[in-house]
Amino acid sequence: ATEGKDEASATENTPPWVPQGKPGERSSVFYSPGQFFFEYLVVVSLKKMSDGHYEPKITYQFPKRENLLKGQKEEEERLLQAIPLFCFPDGNNWAPVTEFTSETFSFVLTNVDGSRKIGYCRRLLPSGRGVRLPEVFCIISRLGCFGLFSKILDEVEKRRQISMAVIYPFMQGLRESPFPAPGKTVTIKSFIPESGTELIELTRPVDAHLEHVEFQALLQRLSPHLILHIFASAVLERRLIFLAEELSVLSQCIHAVAALLYPFTWAHTYIPVVPECLLDTVCCPTPFMVGIQMRHLERVLEQPMEEALIVDLCEGKIIQAVGDEEEILPRKLQTEMLMSLDKHNNNNNVHTSEQVNALVSEAFVHFFVRLVGHYASHIKWGRSSSGSFQERAFCKAIRSKSCRKFVKKFVKTNMFSLFIEEAEKSRIPQEGNG
Repeated sequence: ATEGKDEASATENTPPWVPQGKPGERSSVFYSPGQFFFEYLVVVSLKKMSDGHYEPKITYQFPKRENLLKGQKEEEERLLQAIPLFCFPDGNNWAPVTEFTSETFSFVLTNVDGSRKIGYCRRLLPSGRGVRLPEVFCIISRLGCFGLFSKILDEVEKRRQISMAVIYPFMQGLRESPFPAPGKTVTIKSFIPESGTELIELTRPVDAHLEHVEFQALLQRLSPHLILHIFASAVLERRLIFLAEELSVLSQCIHAVAALLYPFTWAHTYIPVVPECLLDTVCCPTPFMVGIQMRHLERVLEQPMEEALIVDLCEGKIIQAVGDEEEILPRKLQTEMLMSLDKHNNNNNVHTSEQVNALVSEAFVHFFVRLVGHYASHIKWGRSSSGSFQERAFCKAIRSKSCRKFVKKFVKTNMFSLFIEEAEKSRIPQEGNG
Protein backbone atom coordinates (compact mmCIF):
# COMPACT_ATOMS: atom_id res chain seq x y z
CA ALA A 1 0.00 0.00 0.00
CA THR A 2 2.96 2.33 -0.45
CA GLU A 3 1.25 4.00 -3.37
CA GLY A 4 -1.72 4.92 -1.16
CA LYS A 5 0.61 6.22 1.50
CA ASP A 6 2.20 8.59 -1.01
CA GLU A 7 -1.17 9.76 -2.15
CA ALA A 8 -2.11 10.54 1.41
CA SER A 9 1.12 12.12 2.56
CA ALA A 10 1.00 15.81 3.33
CA THR A 11 3.31 16.87 0.54
CA GLU A 12 3.57 20.56 0.00
CA ASN A 13 2.71 20.11 -3.64
CA THR A 14 -0.85 18.88 -3.69
CA PRO A 15 -2.18 16.12 -1.49
CA PRO A 16 -5.13 14.40 -3.18
CA TRP A 17 -7.73 16.23 -1.11
CA VAL A 18 -6.36 19.73 -1.62
CA PRO A 19 -8.58 21.67 -4.01
CA GLN A 20 -6.75 23.15 -6.95
CA GLY A 21 -8.97 26.19 -6.90
CA LYS A 22 -10.66 25.56 -10.23
CA PRO A 23 -13.04 28.29 -11.40
CA GLY A 24 -16.55 27.30 -10.48
CA GLU A 25 -15.27 25.31 -7.54
CA ARG A 26 -17.45 27.29 -5.20
CA SER A 27 -20.57 25.39 -6.15
CA SER A 28 -18.83 22.03 -6.33
CA VAL A 29 -20.63 20.44 -3.39
CA PHE A 30 -24.11 21.19 -4.67
CA TYR A 31 -25.28 19.04 -7.54
CA SER A 32 -28.36 18.87 -9.62
CA PRO A 33 -31.15 16.52 -8.58
CA GLY A 34 -31.63 13.29 -10.45
CA GLN A 35 -28.17 11.83 -10.01
CA PHE A 36 -26.99 9.00 -7.77
CA PHE A 37 -27.28 9.46 -4.03
CA PHE A 38 -23.91 7.86 -3.46
CA GLU A 39 -20.98 6.15 -5.17
CA TYR A 40 -20.04 3.58 -2.57
CA LEU A 41 -20.91 2.17 0.77
CA VAL A 42 -17.84 0.64 2.39
CA VAL A 43 -17.32 -1.01 5.74
CA VAL A 44 -13.93 -0.39 7.34
CA SER A 45 -12.90 -2.83 10.05
CA LEU A 46 -9.83 -3.06 12.26
CA LYS A 47 -7.57 -6.00 11.39
CA LYS A 48 -4.93 -7.24 13.80
CA MET A 49 -1.44 -7.16 12.27
CA SER A 50 1.39 -9.55 13.11
CA ASP A 51 3.00 -6.97 15.44
CA GLY A 52 -0.21 -6.77 17.50
CA HIS A 53 -1.50 -3.36 16.41
CA TYR A 54 -4.70 -2.85 14.43
CA GLU A 55 -4.93 -1.46 10.94
CA PRO A 56 -8.15 -0.24 9.28
CA LYS A 57 -9.07 -2.18 6.12
CA ILE A 58 -12.07 -2.13 3.79
CA THR A 59 -13.92 -5.39 4.42
CA TYR A 60 -17.06 -4.75 2.38
CA GLN A 61 -17.82 -2.60 -0.62
CA PHE A 62 -21.08 -1.92 -2.43
CA PRO A 63 -21.43 -1.79 -5.35
CA LYS A 64 -18.44 -3.73 -6.60
CA ARG A 65 -16.86 -1.87 -9.50
CA GLU A 66 -15.77 -4.18 -12.28
CA ASN A 67 -15.83 -2.40 -15.63
CA LEU A 68 -13.57 0.57 -15.01
CA LEU A 69 -11.20 2.06 -17.54
CA LYS A 70 -7.53 2.15 -16.58
CA GLY A 71 -7.51 5.84 -15.58
CA GLN A 72 -10.69 5.43 -13.55
CA LYS A 73 -9.27 2.33 -11.91
CA GLU A 74 -6.21 4.19 -10.65
CA GLU A 75 -8.29 7.02 -9.24
CA GLU A 76 -10.66 4.51 -7.64
CA GLU A 77 -7.69 2.66 -6.10
CA ARG A 78 -6.36 5.90 -4.63
CA LEU A 79 -9.76 6.73 -3.20
CA LEU A 80 -10.18 3.29 -1.67
CA GLN A 81 -6.72 3.45 -0.10
CA ALA A 82 -7.38 6.85 1.48
CA ILE A 83 -10.78 5.95 2.98
CA PRO A 84 -9.61 3.67 5.88
CA LEU A 85 -7.22 6.36 7.12
CA PHE A 86 -10.07 8.85 7.43
CA CYS A 87 -12.50 6.36 9.00
CA PHE A 88 -10.02 5.65 11.81
CA PRO A 89 -7.99 8.87 11.92
CA ASP A 90 -7.18 8.29 15.58
CA GLY A 91 -4.31 5.90 14.86
CA ASN A 92 -3.76 2.36 16.08
CA ASN A 93 -4.53 2.59 19.78
CA TRP A 94 -7.58 0.36 19.63
CA ALA A 95 -8.53 -2.52 21.88
CA PRO A 96 -11.69 -4.64 21.78
CA VAL A 97 -14.49 -3.23 23.96
CA THR A 98 -17.95 -4.30 25.15
CA GLU A 99 -19.53 -0.84 24.88
CA PHE A 100 -19.07 1.99 22.44
CA THR A 101 -21.30 4.99 21.74
CA SER A 102 -21.78 5.21 18.01
CA GLU A 103 -20.62 8.46 16.40
CA THR A 104 -21.24 10.26 13.14
CA PHE A 105 -18.63 12.34 11.33
CA SER A 106 -17.55 13.18 7.82
CA PHE A 107 -14.46 13.88 5.74
CA VAL A 108 -13.75 15.44 2.38
CA LEU A 109 -11.44 14.06 -0.31
CA THR A 110 -10.51 16.37 -3.14
CA ASN A 111 -9.42 14.98 -6.45
CA VAL A 112 -6.59 16.26 -8.58
CA ASP A 113 -9.15 18.06 -10.77
CA GLY A 114 -10.57 19.92 -7.76
CA SER A 115 -13.81 17.91 -7.51
CA ARG A 116 -14.78 16.89 -3.99
CA LYS A 117 -16.16 13.69 -2.56
CA ILE A 118 -17.59 13.49 0.93
CA GLY A 119 -17.33 10.49 3.22
CA TYR A 120 -20.24 10.24 5.68
CA CYS A 121 -19.25 7.92 8.52
CA ARG A 122 -21.02 6.10 11.32
CA ARG A 123 -18.67 4.35 13.72
CA LEU A 124 -20.45 1.67 15.73
CA LEU A 125 -19.98 -1.58 17.60
CA PRO A 126 -21.38 -4.57 15.71
CA SER A 127 -24.09 -6.38 17.69
CA GLY A 128 -22.95 -9.43 19.59
CA ARG A 129 -21.61 -10.50 22.95
CA GLY A 130 -18.26 -10.03 24.59
CA VAL A 131 -15.46 -7.71 23.53
CA ARG A 132 -15.31 -6.62 19.90
CA LEU A 133 -13.93 -3.83 17.78
CA PRO A 134 -15.89 -0.91 16.33
CA GLU A 135 -16.34 -0.72 12.57
CA VAL A 136 -17.16 2.21 10.32
CA PHE A 137 -19.90 2.38 7.71
CA CYS A 138 -18.84 5.01 5.23
CA ILE A 139 -20.95 6.36 2.37
CA ILE A 140 -18.96 8.14 -0.34
CA SER A 141 -20.98 10.71 -2.25
CA ARG A 142 -20.46 13.83 -4.31
CA LEU A 143 -23.45 15.36 -2.59
CA GLY A 144 -23.16 17.68 0.39
CA CYS A 145 -26.25 17.01 2.48
CA PHE A 146 -25.39 16.03 6.04
CA GLY A 147 -28.86 15.80 7.55
CA LEU A 148 -30.02 13.49 4.80
CA PHE A 149 -27.01 11.17 5.01
CA SER A 150 -27.22 11.08 8.78
CA LYS A 151 -30.74 9.71 8.40
CA ILE A 152 -29.49 7.13 5.87
CA LEU A 153 -26.79 6.06 8.35
CA ASP A 154 -29.48 5.67 11.05
CA GLU A 155 -31.18 3.18 8.74
CA VAL A 156 -27.90 1.39 8.04
CA GLU A 157 -27.17 1.14 11.79
CA LYS A 158 -30.66 -0.20 12.50
CA ARG A 159 -30.18 -2.91 9.85
CA ARG A 160 -26.66 -3.72 11.03
CA GLN A 161 -28.15 -4.84 14.35
CA ILE A 162 -30.12 -7.48 12.42
CA SER A 163 -27.54 -8.54 9.82
CA MET A 164 -25.28 -7.23 7.06
CA ALA A 165 -27.55 -8.94 4.52
CA VAL A 166 -30.41 -6.53 5.29
CA ILE A 167 -28.29 -3.48 4.47
CA TYR A 168 -27.69 -4.50 0.87
CA PRO A 169 -31.29 -4.24 -0.49
CA PHE A 170 -31.80 -0.91 1.28
CA MET A 171 -28.67 0.59 -0.31
CA GLN A 172 -29.65 -0.89 -3.67
CA GLY A 173 -33.04 0.84 -3.38
CA LEU A 174 -31.33 4.09 -2.49
CA ARG A 175 -28.99 3.80 -5.44
CA GLU A 176 -31.90 3.37 -7.82
CA SER A 177 -33.70 6.46 -6.47
CA PRO A 178 -32.99 9.89 -7.96
CA PHE A 179 -31.55 12.47 -5.58
CA PRO A 180 -34.41 14.85 -4.75
CA ALA A 181 -34.42 18.56 -5.62
CA PRO A 182 -34.24 21.00 -2.68
CA GLY A 183 -37.42 20.86 -0.61
CA LYS A 184 -38.53 17.61 -2.25
CA THR A 185 -38.84 14.12 -0.77
CA VAL A 186 -37.93 10.71 -2.09
CA THR A 187 -39.54 7.59 -0.61
CA ILE A 188 -37.62 4.34 -0.44
CA LYS A 189 -39.31 1.00 0.14
CA SER A 190 -37.36 -1.33 2.32
CA PHE A 191 -38.13 -4.80 3.60
CA ILE A 192 -36.92 -5.86 7.04
CA PRO A 193 -37.42 -9.48 8.18
CA GLU A 194 -40.07 -9.71 10.92
CA SER A 195 -41.01 -6.02 10.51
CA GLY A 196 -42.26 -6.19 6.92
CA THR A 197 -41.92 -3.43 4.32
CA GLU A 198 -41.01 0.03 5.56
CA LEU A 199 -41.32 3.31 3.70
CA ILE A 200 -38.44 5.66 4.41
CA GLU A 201 -38.86 9.31 3.49
CA LEU A 202 -35.77 11.38 2.77
CA THR A 203 -36.35 15.12 2.38
CA ARG A 204 -33.86 17.73 1.26
CA PRO A 205 -33.97 21.12 2.95
CA VAL A 206 -35.34 23.97 0.85
CA ASP A 207 -32.17 26.03 1.16
CA ALA A 208 -29.57 23.92 -0.62
CA HIS A 209 -26.53 25.93 0.48
CA LEU A 210 -27.27 25.16 4.15
CA GLU A 211 -27.98 21.47 3.89
CA HIS A 212 -24.49 20.44 4.90
CA VAL A 213 -24.31 22.70 7.94
CA GLU A 214 -25.09 22.79 11.67
CA PHE A 215 -24.31 26.31 12.88
CA GLN A 216 -25.72 25.33 16.25
CA ALA A 217 -22.66 23.08 16.76
CA LEU A 218 -20.51 26.20 16.59
CA LEU A 219 -22.75 28.41 18.74
CA GLN A 220 -22.89 25.78 21.46
CA ARG A 221 -19.11 25.67 21.80
CA LEU A 222 -17.83 29.13 20.99
CA SER A 223 -18.85 32.64 21.97
CA PRO A 224 -20.01 34.92 19.13
CA HIS A 225 -16.86 36.93 19.75
CA LEU A 226 -14.60 33.95 19.06
CA ILE A 227 -16.67 32.93 16.04
CA LEU A 228 -15.96 36.35 14.53
CA HIS A 229 -12.21 35.99 15.20
CA ILE A 230 -12.29 32.64 13.40
CA PHE A 231 -14.35 34.08 10.54
CA ALA A 232 -11.90 37.00 10.19
CA SER A 233 -8.97 34.56 9.91
CA ALA A 234 -10.80 32.38 7.40
CA VAL A 235 -11.82 35.36 5.26
CA LEU A 236 -8.15 36.32 4.88
CA GLU A 237 -7.26 32.67 4.12
CA ARG A 238 -4.99 32.02 7.06
CA ARG A 239 -4.06 28.75 8.76
CA LEU A 240 -6.73 27.42 11.14
CA ILE A 241 -6.44 24.43 13.45
CA PHE A 242 -9.43 23.17 15.43
CA LEU A 243 -9.05 20.79 18.37
CA ALA A 244 -11.60 18.43 19.92
CA GLU A 245 -11.58 14.80 20.96
CA GLU A 246 -14.81 13.76 19.23
CA LEU A 247 -14.70 13.35 15.47
CA SER A 248 -18.31 14.48 15.16
CA VAL A 249 -17.55 17.79 16.91
CA LEU A 250 -14.54 18.44 14.66
CA SER A 251 -16.31 17.69 11.42
CA GLN A 252 -19.52 19.59 12.31
CA CYS A 253 -17.69 22.70 13.49
CA ILE A 254 -15.26 22.86 10.57
CA HIS A 255 -18.04 22.45 8.00
CA ALA A 256 -19.89 25.25 9.79
CA VAL A 257 -16.85 27.59 9.70
CA ALA A 258 -16.36 26.93 5.97
CA ALA A 259 -20.07 27.63 5.40
CA LEU A 260 -19.79 31.07 7.02
CA LEU A 261 -17.84 32.11 3.92
CA TYR A 262 -20.80 31.59 1.58
CA PRO A 263 -21.15 32.70 -1.27
CA PHE A 264 -17.35 32.29 -1.32
CA THR A 265 -15.60 28.94 -1.00
CA TRP A 266 -12.54 27.88 0.94
CA ALA A 267 -10.19 26.75 -1.83
CA HIS A 268 -7.21 25.46 0.14
CA THR A 269 -6.32 22.40 2.20
CA TYR A 270 -9.45 21.36 4.06
CA ILE A 271 -9.33 18.28 6.33
CA PRO A 272 -12.09 18.15 8.97
CA VAL A 273 -10.33 15.28 10.77
CA VAL A 274 -6.59 14.84 10.15
CA PRO A 275 -5.44 11.21 10.39
CA GLU A 276 -2.62 10.71 12.89
CA CYS A 277 -0.08 9.83 10.20
CA LEU A 278 -0.68 13.19 8.48
CA LEU A 279 -0.19 15.52 11.44
CA ASP A 280 2.69 17.26 9.66
CA THR A 281 0.03 18.92 7.48
CA VAL A 282 0.23 21.71 10.07
CA CYS A 283 3.73 22.56 8.79
CA CYS A 284 2.32 23.62 5.41
CA PRO A 285 3.22 27.22 4.56
CA THR A 286 -0.04 27.57 2.58
CA PRO A 287 -3.51 28.23 4.08
CA PHE A 288 -5.35 25.31 5.64
CA MET A 289 -8.41 24.53 7.74
CA VAL A 290 -7.94 21.31 9.68
CA GLY A 291 -9.35 19.43 12.65
CA ILE A 292 -7.07 17.54 15.03
CA GLN A 293 -7.94 15.32 17.95
CA MET A 294 -7.06 16.83 21.32
CA ARG A 295 -4.79 13.88 22.19
CA HIS A 296 -2.35 15.08 19.51
CA LEU A 297 -2.07 18.64 20.83
CA GLU A 298 1.46 18.20 22.23
CA ARG A 299 2.73 16.82 18.92
CA VAL A 300 1.10 19.63 16.98
CA LEU A 301 2.63 22.33 19.17
CA GLU A 302 6.08 20.75 18.71
CA GLN A 303 5.86 21.07 14.92
CA PRO A 304 7.71 23.92 13.18
CA MET A 305 4.57 25.87 12.28
CA GLU A 306 3.93 29.14 10.53
CA GLU A 307 1.52 31.51 12.30
CA ALA A 308 -1.84 29.83 12.85
CA LEU A 309 -5.04 30.27 14.81
CA ILE A 310 -5.53 27.28 17.14
CA VAL A 311 -9.05 26.84 18.53
CA ASP A 312 -9.98 24.52 21.40
CA LEU A 313 -13.59 23.43 20.78
CA CYS A 314 -13.84 21.56 24.11
CA GLU A 315 -13.07 24.58 26.29
CA GLY A 316 -14.39 27.12 23.80
CA LYS A 317 -11.18 29.15 23.74
CA ILE A 318 -8.32 30.15 21.47
CA ILE A 319 -4.98 28.52 22.35
CA GLN A 320 -2.84 30.44 19.91
CA ALA A 321 -3.59 33.48 17.75
CA VAL A 322 -1.77 35.80 15.38
CA GLY A 323 -2.87 38.70 17.55
CA ASP A 324 -4.66 41.02 15.13
CA GLU A 325 -7.92 39.07 14.84
CA GLU A 326 -9.84 41.82 16.63
CA GLU A 327 -8.72 44.39 14.04
CA ILE A 328 -9.42 42.55 10.77
CA LEU A 329 -13.15 43.16 10.26
CA PRO A 330 -14.54 46.70 9.99
CA ARG A 331 -15.59 47.68 13.51
CA LYS A 332 -19.16 48.75 12.72
CA LEU A 333 -20.00 45.56 10.80
CA GLN A 334 -18.34 43.49 13.50
CA THR A 335 -20.65 45.03 16.13
CA GLU A 336 -23.72 44.37 13.97
CA MET A 337 -22.75 40.73 13.46
CA LEU A 338 -22.08 40.27 17.18
CA MET A 339 -25.53 41.59 17.94
CA SER A 340 -27.23 39.24 15.53
CA LEU A 341 -25.21 36.22 16.79
CA ASP A 342 -26.03 37.14 20.39
CA LYS A 343 -29.68 37.31 19.49
CA HIS A 344 -29.67 33.72 18.23
CA ASN A 345 -27.71 32.61 21.25
CA ASN A 346 -30.25 34.01 23.66
CA ASN A 347 -33.19 32.41 21.89
CA ASN A 348 -31.39 29.15 21.21
CA ASN A 349 -34.14 27.08 22.76
CA VAL A 350 -36.79 28.69 20.55
CA HIS A 351 -35.21 28.01 17.20
CA THR A 352 -35.02 24.80 15.23
CA SER A 353 -31.61 24.04 13.74
CA GLU A 354 -32.93 25.14 10.30
CA GLN A 355 -33.95 28.51 11.75
CA VAL A 356 -30.58 28.96 13.43
CA ASN A 357 -28.88 28.09 10.14
CA ALA A 358 -30.94 30.62 8.22
CA LEU A 359 -30.43 33.41 10.78
CA VAL A 360 -26.68 32.91 11.13
CA SER A 361 -26.14 32.55 7.39
CA GLU A 362 -28.14 35.70 6.76
CA ALA A 363 -25.87 37.73 9.09
CA PHE A 364 -22.72 36.62 7.26
CA VAL A 365 -24.16 36.91 3.75
CA HIS A 366 -25.30 40.42 4.70
CA PHE A 367 -21.69 41.22 5.71
CA PHE A 368 -20.43 40.29 2.22
CA VAL A 369 -23.30 42.08 0.46
CA ARG A 370 -22.52 45.28 2.37
CA LEU A 371 -18.80 45.14 1.54
CA VAL A 372 -18.52 43.62 -1.92
CA GLY A 373 -22.12 43.50 -3.18
CA HIS A 374 -21.34 46.20 -5.75
CA TYR A 375 -18.86 43.93 -7.63
CA ALA A 376 -21.20 43.40 -10.62
CA SER A 377 -21.25 47.10 -11.54
CA HIS A 378 -17.43 47.05 -11.78
CA ILE A 379 -17.18 44.36 -14.42
CA LYS A 380 -16.48 45.86 -17.83
CA TRP A 381 -17.98 43.82 -20.64
CA GLY A 382 -16.16 43.37 -23.96
CA ARG A 383 -17.77 42.53 -27.28
CA SER A 384 -17.19 38.82 -26.87
CA SER A 385 -19.27 39.11 -23.69
CA SER A 386 -16.37 38.18 -21.46
CA GLY A 387 -15.92 40.65 -18.66
CA SER A 388 -12.96 42.16 -16.89
CA PHE A 389 -13.15 43.24 -13.29
CA GLN A 390 -12.03 46.80 -12.48
CA GLU A 391 -10.44 46.25 -9.09
CA ARG A 392 -9.28 49.82 -8.40
CA ALA A 393 -12.61 51.42 -9.22
CA PHE A 394 -14.37 48.73 -7.18
CA CYS A 395 -12.27 49.52 -4.06
CA LYS A 396 -12.52 53.27 -4.58
CA ALA A 397 -16.31 53.07 -4.62
CA ILE A 398 -16.30 52.09 -0.93
CA ARG A 399 -16.83 55.23 1.15
CA SER A 400 -15.91 53.99 4.61
CA LYS A 401 -12.16 53.99 5.24
CA SER A 402 -12.19 50.91 7.50
CA CYS A 403 -14.32 48.96 5.00
CA ARG A 404 -12.02 49.92 2.12
CA LYS A 405 -8.97 48.83 4.12
CA PHE A 406 -10.54 45.38 4.68
CA VAL A 407 -11.75 44.97 1.09
CA LYS A 408 -8.28 45.80 -0.32
CA LYS A 409 -6.98 42.72 1.52
CA PHE A 410 -10.01 40.58 0.71
CA VAL A 411 -9.74 41.17 -3.08
CA LYS A 412 -6.30 39.52 -2.96
CA THR A 413 -7.66 36.22 -1.65
CA ASN A 414 -8.06 33.10 -3.72
CA MET A 415 -11.75 32.84 -2.84
CA PHE A 416 -12.51 36.33 -4.15
CA SER A 417 -10.52 35.72 -7.37
CA LEU A 418 -12.41 32.48 -8.03
CA PHE A 419 -15.72 34.21 -7.40
CA ILE A 420 -14.85 37.05 -9.80
CA GLU A 421 -13.54 34.63 -12.46
CA GLU A 422 -16.99 33.01 -12.42
CA ALA A 423 -18.73 36.38 -12.57
CA GLU A 424 -16.61 37.48 -15.55
CA LYS A 425 -17.86 34.47 -17.46
CA SER A 426 -21.52 34.81 -16.59
CA ARG A 427 -22.92 37.92 -18.14
CA ILE A 428 -26.46 36.62 -18.42
CA PRO A 429 -27.27 35.15 -15.01
CA GLN A 430 -30.82 34.23 -16.04
CA GLU A 431 -29.33 31.60 -18.35
CA GLY A 432 -28.27 29.69 -15.30
CA ASN A 433 -24.58 30.58 -15.22
CA GLY A 434 -24.88 32.86 -12.20
